[in-house]
Amino acid sequence: MTNWIDKYGELLANYCLYLKEGEQVYVRSTTLAEPLIKSFYKEAILRGAIVIVDLSFEHQEEILQTYGNDSQLKYVNKNSIDLIKTCDAYILIRAPYLMNTNLSTTKEKNEIRVQANAEFQKIYFERLGNKSLKRSLCQFPTEFAAKQAGMNLEEYSSFIQNACFLHFEKPEEKWLEVSRFQQGIVDYLNRSKKMIYRHPQFEISFDVTGRTWINSDGKSNMPSGEVFTSPIEDSVEGEIYFDMPTFQLSKDVQGIRLKVEKGNIVSYSAEIGQEVLDQIFSIPGTRRFGEVAIGTNMNIQRATKNILFDEKIGGTVHMAIGQSYLQCGGKNESSIHWDLITNMKNGGEIFADGLCIYRNGEFLI
Repeated sequence: MTNWIDKYGELLANYCLYLKEGEQVYVRSTTLAEPLIKSFYKEAILRGAIVIVDLSFEHQEEILQTYGNDSQLKYVNKNSIDLIKTCDAYILIRAPYLMNTNLSTTKEKNEIRVQANAEFQKIYFERLGNKSLKRSLCQFPTEFAAKQAGMNLEEYSSFIQNACFLHFEKPEEKWLEVSRFQQGIVDYLNRSKKMIYRHPQFEISFDVTGRTWINSDGKSNMPSGEVFTSPIEDSVEGEIYFDMPTFQLSKDVQGIRLKVEKGNIVSYSAEIGQEVLDQIFSIPGTRRFGEVAIGTNMNIQRATKNILFDEKIGGTVHMAIGQSYLQCGGKNESSIHWDLITNMKNGGEIFADGLCIYRNGEFLI
């Protein structure tokens, strides 16, 4: 039987990025992901692509933020800027190391790094918006990611395979099924204007007139399984409670409640991680929403504190503060794009132009 990592590499090169001869693909990851990088590299080369690999090593960013001075913290490799400007495809394989508790950073140093990387992020989002860049975000199982998810490494590896349909002989066929199902949802939502997320614990509304809903079917993220858009920035009204645990600035955050008026987040609280919210909401652009979405991947049914998986949980919705998606028509700009997720399987409903189209985690249309 084909090794699942071989199937993973083939899926990423052939289905997710649909690489063609002569295309330049920019690969970023850590040295832990070497098995998947090799598999992807082989498949990309077989398709005639030119592959540039950029790897970080254990504790690289932590060492920089602990010992670096301001000029070192502000430095960004110009080659990475040139590559994100010119490459045809970009793939980020997440493969985090265990954190080194002997190294520490500060709020000020972290903010310097965020600003230093802002140019890369701006170019990246602009190219996604004008559709000149193909991209894929994916995950390779590591001890840190498994621990963060509350699993051992073997369990986490199986979780990834299941979420990506890699346990099937032909994963691409399963993703084509997802694509067809979600296209029906997207076609409906693209005719809608006013949306409401309603739940016994909250109600929040937003306008999507003229905005584009996108079918996330594995061509941008792997795994995927969501439909999303960017709301009209000043239209968001109400309150929402995000019950799924999340991870930001290397800290746990849980039980987030936001109150919104005319698109602006006017008050916020967290049951765990209030100091993270204080820091995030001091960053320009984070008081507005850049995304609203609905998760559809029923093979993901538990939170892992990894947004790549958690935002796809079937039966949830999420909203991201910060940077909008230009390809959806969004206009908000920020160095932050933070997806916050809540369960809808316990009394949640979604309304489109006054009609209930979704109840308890399932579409009615």
